Amino acid sequence: MCGIVGVVSQAPVNQLLYDSLLLLQHRGQDAAGIATSQGNTFNMYKAHGLVRDVFRTRNMRSLPGNSGIGQVRYPTAGSSSSAEEAQPFYVNAPFGITFAHNGNLTNTESLREELFRVDRRHMNTNSDSEVLLNVLAHELQRASNGVSLDEDAIFKAVSAVHKRVRGAYAVVAEIAGYGMLAFRDPYGIRPLCLGRVETGSGVEWMVASESVTLEGMGFKFERDVAPGEAVFIDLDGRYAARQCADNPQLSPCIFEYVYFARPDSLMDGVSVYSARLRMGEYLADKVARNLRLGEVDVVMPIPDSARPAAMQLAARLNLDYREGFIKNRYVGRTFIMPGQAVRKKSVRQKLNAMSEEFKGKNVLIVDDSIVRGTTSGEIVDMARAAGANKVFFASAAPPVRFPNVYGIDMPTRSELIAHGRTDDEIARVIGADALIYQDLAAMRQSITDMNPALTQFESSCFDGHYVTGDVTPEYLDHLERMRKSRSEDSSAGGLRVNMGSAANEA
Repeated sequence: MCGIVGVVSQAPVNQLLYDSLLLLQHRGQDAAGIATSQGNTFNMYKAHGLVRDVFRTRNMRSLPGNSGIGQVRYPTAGSSSSAEEAQPFYVNAPFGITFAHNGNLTNTESLREELFRVDRRHMNTNSDSEVLLNVLAHELQRASNGVSLDEDAIFKAVSAVHKRVRGAYAVVAEIAGYGMLAFRDPYGIRPLCLGRVETGSGVEWMVASESVTLEGMGFKFERDVAPGEAVFIDLDGRYAARQCADNPQLSPCIFEYVYFARPDSLMDGVSVYSARLRMGEYLADKVARNLRLGEVDVVMPIPDSARPAAMQLAARLNLDYREGFIKNRYVGRTFIMPGQAVRKKSVRQKLNAMSEEFKGKNVLIVDDSIVRGTTSGEIVDMARAAGANKVFFASAAPPVRFPNVYGIDMPTRSELIAHGRTDDEIARVIGADALIYQDLAAMRQSITDMNPALTQFESSCFDGHYVTGDVTPEYLDHLERMRKSRSEDSSAGGLRVNMGSAANEA
């Protein structure tokens, strides 16, 4: 999971891109990068670390230009230590393209083979994003006959990309001397939205992963980029858009609404905050059916993303609501940290339980989801150590039982606490007196309630259904073997192996 942004402006964009990446920092804490365009020249800087740590004054001064793109990347297990795998990426042929990608491809290996043997294009990294960039570059060359580009040729190239590529991808790219291109996969799995602002010098445009970025930078949210759609904005601010997929079908990743997106974002016509409140209402109904409410003294959220659901649950059940866990905001999100040991240690560093809120009480803890169970087990232990009498646990999401192959770092079944276990067994593993999961139908309904036109979702980590139709049990077995090999090589200090589509760098 990553955050991407692109801007076409009438003024220098380096500070604008930097500030935009700060607003997207929750989507990736591993690396950050910016590429700007000045005339036909690209300027780029990228490195591992948080946005505020990557860029210094000298780096910002080296990024002149009135248009550009940026990305924040989240870490995956065994990620390469090379900054070359941070984004944006760049190719110099046929036209010169900088490129940032959020998502993950599911046919990376076959594409890599085609690019090498048929298209005669060479990759320098193991990233699926570089593969996607080279597919785009090759199709732009074919559509333009390698001579010059116009809108028709650009949209024709994106149509060809959709035919060749499988998986999840939201893309922002800049073509030297032409302008900014953004497009979204035919299922709209990963989010992408468009905004504009009128200035005294003319119209300026921004494309970003979340609407909060547009609003925070003074852009008016226009709309979401549709699944399969491509948007092109030339260097003078002229805008064009076209549907480039044959059968687009909006099926956004449901985990965005549960966990990844900021609550103040609007995503495919749905307020993330409102959806989380509604999840709390549906979860409350299930809690009422499965617990004796008289035994519950207080409801507590795991900050921050579970707070709306917990507040609404407490209100609906007429239970006291307390903030029993205090969050250290200078520790990253534990779900997206590489390595189980790092995640486990970070839970204690990130959260502290206030004894006065727990002592002698039966507490109902609400979290947004349970993935590996690391956080949940540590939190239950912390609650008991703080004096809780009983600890009940509720998840605003259903059990995560299947790998996600579309850009979330949960690719192996053995890492998922719910895989192969009943709810009672999971409760025993995390040490809870009772465990209540949200029903998948209720979680879907909580989003559909906000936008009735949104009826289909990419929810494979909960139901095992992969919307792209190309994910087989053999494919998942292959990913698990590759992930294990990559982790072993990383632990040994070796280079990361090519794990094909599992090598998510977006």
